[in-house]
Amino acid sequence: MNVLELSEQEIGRRQSLQELRAMGIDPYPAAEYPTNAFSTDIKNEYKEGEEREVVIAGRMMTRRVMGKASFAELQDSKGRIQVYITRDDICPGDNKELYNTVFKRLLDIGDFIGVKGFVFKTQTGEISVHAKSLTVLSKSLKPLPIVKYKDGVAYDRFDDPELRYRQRYVDLVVNDGVKETFLKRAVILRTMRRILDDAGYTEVETPTLQNIAGGASARPFITHFNALNVDMYMRIATELYLKRLIVGGFEGVYEIGKNFRNEGMDRTHNPEFTCIELYVQYKDYNWMMEFTEKMLETICIAVNGKPEQMIDGQLVSFKAPYRRLPILDAIKEKTGYDLNGKTEEEIRSICKKLEMDGIDDTMGKGKLIDEIFGEFCEGTFIQPTFITDYPVEMSPLTKMHRSKPGLTERFELMVNGKELANAYSELNDPIDQEERFIEQMKLADKGDDEAMVIDQDFLRALQYGMPPTSGIGIGIDRLVMLMTGKTTIQEVLFFPQMKPEKKIPKSSVEEWKAIGIPEEWVPVFNKAGYNLVSDIKDEKAQKLQMEVCGINKKYKLGYDNPKVEEFQTWIDKATEKG
Repeated sequence: MNVLELSEQEIGRRQSLQELRAMGIDPYPAAEYPTNAFSTDIKNEYKEGEEREVVIAGRMMTRRVMGKASFAELQDSKGRIQVYITRDDICPGDNKELYNTVFKRLLDIGDFIGVKGFVFKTQTGEISVHAKSLTVLSKSLKPLPIVKYKDGVAYDRFDDPELRYRQRYVDLVVNDGVKETFLKRAVILRTMRRILDDAGYTEVETPTLQNIAGGASARPFITHFNALNVDMYMRIATELYLKRLIVGGFEGVYEIGKNFRNEGMDRTHNPEFTCIELYVQYKDYNWMMEFTEKMLETICIAVNGKPEQMIDGQLVSFKAPYRRLPILDAIKEKTGYDLNGKTEEEIRSICKKLEMDGIDDTMGKGKLIDEIFGEFCEGTFIQPTFITDYPVEMSPLTKMHRSKPGLTERFELMVNGKELANAYSELNDPIDQEERFIEQMKLADKGDDEAMVIDQDFLRALQYGMPPTSGIGIGIDRLVMLMTGKTTIQEVLFFPQMKPEKKIPKSSVEEWKAIGIPEEWVPVFNKAGYNLVSDIKDEKAQKLQMEVCGINKKYKLGYDNPKVEEFQTWIDKATEKG
């Protein structure tokens, strides 16, 4: 990397790196450093008067040098602890360089060190580690943004959302509470797996690359499989493969995995997301509602210690049971319109009366009902609510309702105004399923790019017979948002999808050379803030010379400084180019 691309702090750290190596200290040692304690455990297990020997390691986050004695704060994977370091303790012989040179001058905030010593309590009552030896474990070359706290108030926060999401590794180091969110995510997944495993269901894995984008209504990502010379789809759902396993004789199967939908990004949607789907034979959607509400209550208690969670300033209770409300009743409740028995054209007319935007001729009856519910109903259900009995046009994979013609045995679970889960009494009639697929293809012919395509192999599997089955899909990312009280999906994903980073436009080296500037001087002009050839055309030659040659001197580049006349020539040529 060109030295001109580095900040002064980065240059200083690289110089320290070289000095460490010159002293015979490897700044990136390969050997194991066996620790035996974590910061939080040391504090929790401290016994007055006991000098417990410990070996700890972590990132140095603060340092206070006071002559021959110093304090540093070490951050490990669980928390922080103060370390007391004296010159004569870590340098018992005549050579004091480890303290005077390495610790005081060559180490920086953010470096990893190992400490062997004993636990004690300072005169101010802080449990600390008295260092008897110190080892350099890893030198950091970029300075951390240090968040300062005073009287419980944070200053100089690393809080720009775009920077936090792009540099999650920094976010985790410097911002309190970020790691806790992801530890809670791990608790959610562990608890969910335990519940499903204890129920006797089998965790499985199914293909991510698929020949057909099936199992949901969504726009897929398309890729190309070179070995077979065929286009493939990143899966939009795991449903159809999991049902094949029910056909094959499993009592219950579930998969926790990534799905991919080539759609928009916002505060609650990411194109790559984690979902769990569960299918259990001989069950229906009534059983699945009871199973789901009990599972979510158990998860909330595991994460938060109680079945309630504060979300967006409102207390949401996950305690079972939840309200059950048919979707057409919900629409009638919120809009005053009864859609029971209405034709596609009648519903389209109601959409106009409701002054809805974005309604077009490609939308069938199911899509229109979905649009009405989404605009007028979905956001109003704050407490967990099962929206049930969807029209058949909205549910191509769902069994017809046992007592309500035209409706299906399906529910969606709404929490805090968003869908959390989608479940069915699964359609297992292969003839009915094929007819539903054909209806979906008609929607595709009308221009609906989210309509399902016919999966002939899945139909073949159904023809071998699938037992009565209930299935559910739950969005893990959205569940984590709810259980942790986060308002954006980006807060619960380690590395959410982002727009490409904006790059400062720069003229190429060839463009700079075209006006006569030598190649080695191009980075110097860039360092001075002249990224485009056109940037210099309005500058005074003497001022430009002082800026550029000043950088040559400051960074000791050793180039021969051009004369002011040469700068004027370059300015003139840049002006000619416009």
